Amino acid sequence: MNTKIWYLYNSGFVVETEDHLLIFDDCTHPTTGGTFDQGVVDESVLPKKDTIVFVSHSHNDHFDSHIFKWREFCPKIRYILSNDLPKLQKALYVAPDTDYDMGDIKIHTLTSTDLGVAFLIWIDNLCIYHAGDLNWWHWEGDTEENNTHMKTAYQKEIDSIKGEKIDIAFVPMDPRLENQYLWGLDYFMRTVGANLCIPMHFGDNYSCFEKVKEDPMADPYRSRLVNLTHCGQEIDYISPESPANIHPDH
Repeated sequence: MNTKIWYLYNSGFVVETEDHLLIFDDCTHPTTGGTFDQGVVDESVLPKKDTIVFVSHSHNDHFDSHIFKWREFCPKIRYILSNDLPKLQKALYVAPDTDYDMGDIKIHTLTSTDLGVAFLIWIDNLCIYHAGDLNWWHWEGDTEENNTHMKTAYQKEIDSIKGEKIDIAFVPMDPRLENQYLWGLDYFMRTVGANLCIPMHFGDNYSCFEKVKEDPMADPYRSRLVNLTHCGQEIDYISPESPANIHPDH
């Protein structure tokens, strides 16, 4: 099965599976129309597939209320929102560390090390991970106590999904963390891994993609990392012969 992915901005992506269209953390708020190839959610496409919108948390680099206007184009659209957002919309508001079964899609949430949740999703014989702001946020200049707490909290969450067979993972690789920009992604790939890993949460600063090409830390999994260069970039993922694992009990 061929899955298509479009990069929107920061942590925003569209994933087109066999039967569904998944939209993650779209904060672009376009003033005019556009297409996926322009880094904009193409509203004309929404009614053609079962569309599900995910928001990991309420920070404005992950969420904008324009996503609710899509109901005008797609009345059956579903919203899966972190429960830190105001409960003003018809949606499934999800809590951290909880399982949800909606029939055609199964979800396990993880607790973010910042705000909200990360998503582990089973749909159309795929397993997809979107980290939201779950990351190893080691800031230079922060206290040793805070950085140690962050390390412990992050590793606990990633360790909890060790053994999952993940097809596609969206994981932060934030250049603001300076020398620690890769720590969270590296721990995820070495502990859990994914067939395809797409770095995110770098805003307009693509410099980390050039850095990771030469970083020896990434040697074991570099071939599975996507090199993003622009909004609207399309990525194709071809599933291996064996389908993703069945959703386990957590």
